[in-house]
Amino acid sequence: MQQSRRISTLNGDSSDDGWGLFNLARKRKADGAQIIELTQGEHDIGTDARILQAMNDATRRGVTGYSPVPGMAALRQAVAERLTERTGVATTPDHVQITPGGQAGLFAAHCAACDPGDRALFIDPYYATYPGTLRAVGAVPVAVEARSRDGFQPRGTAIAEKAAGAKSLLINTPNNPTGAVYSPETLAGITGAVRDHDLWLISDEVYDTQVWQGRHLSPRALPDMAERTLVVGSMSKSHAMTGSRLGWVVGPPEVVENLTFLANATTYGVPGFVQEAGLFALSLGTDFEAEIAAPFRRRRETVLRLVEAQNVVRAIPAQGAMYTMLDIRATGLSGEDFGRRLLDEEAIAVMPGESFGHAAAGHVRLALTVGDDLLEDAVARLLRLAAALAG
Repeated sequence: MQQSRRISTLNGDSSDDGWGLFNLARKRKADGAQIIELTQGEHDIGTDARILQAMNDATRRGVTGYSPVPGMAALRQAVAERLTERTGVATTPDHVQITPGGQAGLFAAHCAACDPGDRALFIDPYYATYPGTLRAVGAVPVAVEARSRDGFQPRGTAIAEKAAGAKSLLINTPNNPTGAVYSPETLAGITGAVRDHDLWLISDEVYDTQVWQGRHLSPRALPDMAERTLVVGSMSKSHAMTGSRLGWVVGPPEVVENLTFLANATTYGVPGFVQEAGLFALSLGTDFEAEIAAPFRRRRETVLRLVEAQNVVRAIPAQGAMYTMLDIRATGLSGEDFGRRLLDEEAIAVMPGESFGHAAAGHVRLALTVGDDLLEDAVARLLRLAAALAG
């Protein structure tokens, strides 16, 4: 029996989904090796005990049955209020669909925007799941390159060059993997191209609480964009709730109504006790979110200080998110080959830039997700290896 083309071609022409080196590191760790993992965007703290208590209390109250498929009314209201406060765009519960995490939100948003065979644009470098998500909805992924020398800020002209016949554009700011926070000028170019070519804009904003330079600006708040923008958000990064799988899509009410029909046919909603925990987490306010983000700001400064003290590796000065991208092209190796040498010789695991697209080749991404001292030691060892290879 043959599998469907949709499922068998999720990785395109490659057998690698971008997670090959990560999986190798995990296998070695399972076999007993001591590996310093700077790969996945997973907090080095667990979910706050108060949030877990709220989840536990909900289960004990019997919130374990079917939940409303669009999401609990109180949680949709809280998300709507959050978006209204942060973006200035009036948002009601009718604009909000609760999803099982941001990844499910990305899938749902593209189901709303694209028919099978439609061209769907996305920015390269990209989070490793993006091309597969687009293929999963039957769309044709089309990469638009953002360049390292531009700080990985995408240009509106580059988007316009690829936009003919496209239906959607996916952006991510603050950006994973580069740490770029899109400037007002960048967003003006993006939204101009979107309006000129009648595209849906799908804005992945899961890192909106992790901004180190500048400020986060949601494109939904820009002129004439609220009716053509679908915002994907999540509790994973802002509240250290990665395993809880709780996110949302915010968009026009008529789109959200159809997303509910999609959820009826797929996830059938998010567990109520998880939603109760998310509602409690949101009630902790912005001070709590700043507390979750603070270690990544501090660790970013550590990486930049170490990189500035040498002249082989160049840091892309991350403006946001929990990662730092390093340019290691002076070693003469690809990101993949350098990552393999680093794993083999130093037992340090990073993500090769090639996992995130053509534009990130020759770079590696570090997740700032281990303790400060361990991170400083790992980066120092990485830089020593790079210097030896370049020398």
